[in-house]
Amino acid sequence: MSSEKKQEKPAKTANSSSKPSTTAKPPVPAKPTAPAAAKPPAPAAAPPAKKEPEPPAFEKGLADQIRKKFGESARILYIRPLRIKVQVEPKDIVEAATFLRDSMGFDHAESVAGTDYPKDGQIEVVYHLGSYARDDLAAHVIALATRTTRDDARLPTLINVYKSVEYHERETFEMLGVYFEGHPRNDRFLLPEDWADIPPLRKDFRIKGR
Repeated sequence: MSSEKKQEKPAKTANSSSKPSTTAKPPVPAKPTAPAAAKPPAPAAAPPAKKEPEPPAFEKGLADQIRKKFGESARILYIRPLRIKVQVEPKDIVEAATFLRDSMGFDHAESVAGTDYPKDGQIEVVYHLGSYARDDLAAHVIALATRTTRDDARLPTLINVYKSVEYHERETFEMLGVYFEGHPRNDRFLLPEDWADIPPLRKDFRIKGR
């Protein structure tokens, strides 16, 4: 009598399985999203244009008289309380000064000033005119201005309209080099007679050694 040996099957362990084991994958982190583009701030509203104050009625009336007489030949540069500045061409300055004296009562020149504008190639001369005769003009000043070229600075003199400009024009000639045609004495009275440099109030004047 033959006996058969039964082959024992290996016992299953807890780790064994008929299916291949799979390892759990770690979660993939989410890609960061780009922040939304910030909207540019709205442009600030432009401030309202500054409105020029209405010129005083009396001074505006004086300026209107000048405009009526000379039209576009006279530029009113500003009208302020007690002050008006008007600019004319050199060829018109004697006529303008005569009109201001005879028709508007500005009977004397208080001073003459000059300013050098090298970038413009010009020199400006301003006559400050006042009135002794009219009480309503006693505090008012009209600045009568004109310009000449720096390279050949020449202007008509106003000495035959306002005698008081004699020394003011001489000083302007001496300090800025403006020659006043018709003036009896375009010569020095402040600087040394042997002055050989450029006029000292021009912008390109330099003190030697500095």
